[in-house]
Amino acid sequence: MKNSPIEICSGPDLELCESAIDPEWIIEGDPVGRSGWWSSSSDGIVDNYVWECTAGRFRWHFCSDETVHIIEGEVEVSGEGISPTWLRAGDAALFRAGTWATWYVPKYVRKHAILRRELPGPIRRQLAYGRRAKRYLGRVIGHSAPRDDVQPSRRL
Repeated sequence: MKNSPIEICSGPDLELCESAIDPEWIIEGDPVGRSGWWSSSSDGIVDNYVWECTAGRFRWHFCSDETVHIIEGEVEVSGEGISPTWLRAGDAALFRAGTWATWYVPKYVRKHAILRRELPGPIRRQLAYGRRAKRYLGRVIGHSAPRDDVQPSRRL
């Protein structure tokens, strides 16, 4: 099956199914999660979801890199060495694979979640070599190449 060149997610039309939060992760309340998959990248490495959750406090383990963009509501997130930070509608954050975070949802939160699977070690190394070669060639021929070490404007 070929992917459409443009895929659009219309939030209200997306069917969400129960996405249970592991009961051992729940700290307080009775949070109920629901999610719906809506797209994957052409190479199958990235999946796009909409996820929502009712009030509660819970821990969450991120098995893959996950970029979240809050659509509605708010959530306070914290983690090891990370002080509590509020994410509200319009905010985005990246949770790296292997991260444990505490989520406090006072009423309700809805987010887009972009999950990127980790590539096998040999492929990651080849990509790193390619990026270094591109930067080197850019310096040699006088063109600047995008830098991987540029830091985002705000970190949690």
